[in-house]
Amino acid sequence: MGIYESLNERLYLDKIVEFSKKKKVPVFYGTIWYYLGGVSLFLFITQVVSGILLLLYYQPGVATAFESVRFIVSKVEFGWLIREIHSWSANLFIFFVFIHMFTVFFAKAYRKPRELTWFSGMLLLFLAMGFGFSGYLLPWNELAFFATKVGSDIAGSIPGIGDFLLRLLRGGDEVSGATLSRFFGIHVAIIPAVFTVLLGIHLVLVQVQGMSIPPELEKVPEKDRRYMPFFPNFALRDVLTWLIILNVVALLAVFFPWELGVKADFLAPAPPGVKPEWYFMFMYQTLRLLPAHVWFIEGELLGILTFMVGGLIWFFVPLLDKKAKVGERSKFWNWFGIILIIYMIAMTIWGYLV
Repeated sequence: MGIYESLNERLYLDKIVEFSKKKKVPVFYGTIWYYLGGVSLFLFITQVVSGILLLLYYQPGVATAFESVRFIVSKVEFGWLIREIHSWSANLFIFFVFIHMFTVFFAKAYRKPRELTWFSGMLLLFLAMGFGFSGYLLPWNELAFFATKVGSDIAGSIPGIGDFLLRLLRGGDEVSGATLSRFFGIHVAIIPAVFTVLLGIHLVLVQVQGMSIPPELEKVPEKDRRYMPFFPNFALRDVLTWLIILNVVALLAVFFPWELGVKADFLAPAPPGVKPEWYFMFMYQTLRLLPAHVWFIEGELLGILTFMVGGLIWFFVPLLDKKAKVGERSKFWNWFGIILIIYMIAMTIWGYLV
């Protein structure tokens, strides 16, 4: 008995192969956007592999974190390349997840019966941003130290749970070695565990429900629609896209390396121009522009409450967009998405130019 036959008796591989052959992908003007989910998945896998390699040498702790990263980039063979790939793939991962989210939104792919796919995808986006925030501190350099202080201060301003959340993140009143230990545990254990479970649920939902098409194409008779087999046609195109992205990450790693900077010092003043990561910049810049008080509410508190309400509205858009449920586009929600994109881009550029 061959290896395949032996595994087939236990894992029912024939059924998986049969399912793959039957699975079809719609072919239309927006087919290219289907690859974004696969690109996000590939970048997550790159994160996991490169992160495991970094863990072989990284030592969390105030006295060892910065030194271990410096050892990785200067002494370990190809250590610098692994760190650069990890850093660039992290940023590209969040970038492509954002684009994937907006393409799903404008394609109305969140409409029934795919509401749960949207909800799980949004949770994955939040966790991806948590990945970035928690991992930013781990090199324990000056920029990361003060950026984490600014970010945790904002979290501490959330009404009701701010003080608790601040102490939970920092392990005390200030950013310290306890904060580094907590962020390390969150980054390498807690978030990956939750993310992997949610990712599995998300992928199962996508496979079971199939790929959505825009509402206007649903009115086209089935006999007039075009499809391509998922395997091997779409799968090979997906792998080709992964190879292109891998080359992009490698080029960025070689020609645009991330500087390690100076080791964090508790007593040193904050360097000028400390800013959060780019995916938090639109929120940070908004809070900076708000006045100290708006009527009887603190400006920062008002901004945080506005972002919380806006995030809830965006999260529950499958339940709020009534027209999408009947296969129609809503001008209100289309403009809502367009204005949101313009606002995020404008505030991010403004934040970096100021």
